[in-house]
Amino acid sequence: MPRPQQQQAAATGSAPSASIRPEPPRAGAQFQGIAGRVAQAKRFRPASAFEIMGKLQSKISRNSSKRRADRYEEEPPPAKVVQQPCPAHCGAVASVASLTTDLCVSGGKDKTVVVYNWRRGTLVRRFLGHEREVTKVTCLPASNWLFSASRDKTALMWGFQGGSGAVQGFSGHDLVVTGLAVSPVFQQLCTGSRDNTVCTWDIETGDCLHRASISRNLVTHLCWVPGEPYIVQASEDKTIRIWDSRELRVAHAFPAKQHIQTSCDVSSDGRYCVSGSSGSGGEGCEATLWDLRQVKCRVREFWGHSQTTASCIFLPRGLGASPAIATSSHDCTVRVWSQDSGACVATACLEGAGALPSLAAFESGSLLCASSNSGIHLLKFSSAKGTDLQEVAKF
Repeated sequence: MPRPQQQQAAATGSAPSASIRPEPPRAGAQFQGIAGRVAQAKRFRPASAFEIMGKLQSKISRNSSKRRADRYEEEPPPAKVVQQPCPAHCGAVASVASLTTDLCVSGGKDKTVVVYNWRRGTLVRRFLGHEREVTKVTCLPASNWLFSASRDKTALMWGFQGGSGAVQGFSGHDLVVTGLAVSPVFQQLCTGSRDNTVCTWDIETGDCLHRASISRNLVTHLCWVPGEPYIVQASEDKTIRIWDSRELRVAHAFPAKQHIQTSCDVSSDGRYCVSGSSGSGGEGCEATLWDLRQVKCRVREFWGHSQTTASCIFLPRGLGASPAIATSSHDCTVRVWSQDSGACVATACLEGAGALPSLAAFESGSLLCASSNSGIHLLKFSSAKGTDLQEVAKF
């Protein structure tokens, strides 16, 4: 007779539970199960306080290092301090020249001629008389006389110790006067214009002594050779000429360059002349050194500006024992060059200053640079070797 369990199993159609036997474990399965349970226990085991603090400290250290690195990368270097005393002019400054060890004379778009103490940052004198903007200024060393040229087609002479009006006028050009030079030896003024003419004047009487005209000789700059009757002239016809002031004739003309010659200067010993070239995008834009005793070819060229080289001067002190030249450009930079090697040894970038049409140098080693956008900039060498040129003031 069947048992009750067997009857129930038969009724449900399932095999009796007593007939289901578990399969014996395979070899090694027992150890795998133990290892899995241990790993699972470790996975879900709460971390100790020491482990938590260690991980937190490591995360803080990594984040702090990252923040420090980001801060050093993002923080700009400390801005240089540029003093801004009373401005000399309202608007663009076209020309600046050294007057004494601490005074300069300048002229600009506001039609005025200004004497300024650049060491103290104070305006000394302001002269009014031109009807249009001033293009060039110069002075007679060791004297009381200042000179200016203007778009009003005239040149004027001013007395530093006198009144605010001009003491002498020089009229005779048909267009803007763009060249101005004076000789302390011969007591003569030389002017040049876009009307293709060059004139010499008696500074005491204002009389025109000589007048010469050359076709297409649009004068850009004039410079008197120290102690000599010769005048160096730069021109838009790409030529540097040497005039003999005694008869006002061309004594020599250097081989024409590829671009307009914008400016010129003569070394204090009267041996060398430097001129600047127009250009853009690095094409042209060079300064050229000429030997006035050997007038057949140029001595050296100075390359580095990317826009017109508007002004070039010899530095009175040079760089230590080495003679040096400074140039300013429409690319907003002033560069200093070794006259012997032609290498650029210092650069100052006057960002936003616009064109830099004129430079003036002092025995102290300071430089003044006129600009079209931001007045006159004072530059100084911050190292004894003269390799670090920095802006320290603008006015």
